[in-house]
Amino acid sequence: MFAFVGQIYLLRNFNYFQMQLSKPLVLASNSPRRKEIMQNAGFQFSVKVIPTDETFSAEMPVEEVPVYLARNKALCFETLIQDEIILCADTVVVVDGHVINKPTDHHDAVRMLKLLSGRTHSVITGVCLMTNQETITFADTTHVSFKELSAWEIEYYIEKCQPFDKAGSYGVQDFIGMIGITSIEGSFYTVMGLPIHLVYANLEKYLLR
Repeated sequence: MFAFVGQIYLLRNFNYFQMQLSKPLVLASNSPRRKEIMQNAGFQFSVKVIPTDETFSAEMPVEEVPVYLARNKALCFETLIQDEIILCADTVVVVDGHVINKPTDHHDAVRMLKLLSGRTHSVITGVCLMTNQETITFADTTHVSFKELSAWEIEYYIEKCQPFDKAGSYGVQDFIGMIGITSIEGSFYTVMGLPIHLVYANLEKYLLR
């Protein structure tokens, strides 16, 4: 009984253990996954989003695309930054050297998941950290392998999880990731949408110890 009460106490007082930075941190993303990652890592932050054009040249090397998009998102804040740290990110799925974007509808989601079925693909998440003194960009790549997905599994997942806001039409933490992914080479969190190990490494200099 005492241990259980202690666990409740720790949960209720989680904010006391959050990391403090020397500048306010702004997460420029509506992604609930990125918000969850940052919260679980212990960061205090606010969320502000400015709609951004997410198109890119078909001639651009695929590994440059997520950093390009993340930097474009950060540039929208360039004239608004005072003493904050702006954190932007973008994730792309790459198959056969081509970027697979978010599905446009149910049919497109089925097409994407069939394309990923029984194969290994790459997930690249690019990040931009911007202050009024500097702009830092970096990216991380993880390789993900899926088993052969049945038509039923694909249909069930799309109906249940509505993955229309996800690159490649899937979330690694969702049903299809749980039952379909056979191996991950690299960071799970990069696939989820934010390479938190690299984010932490680049924010560490702002930590108040």
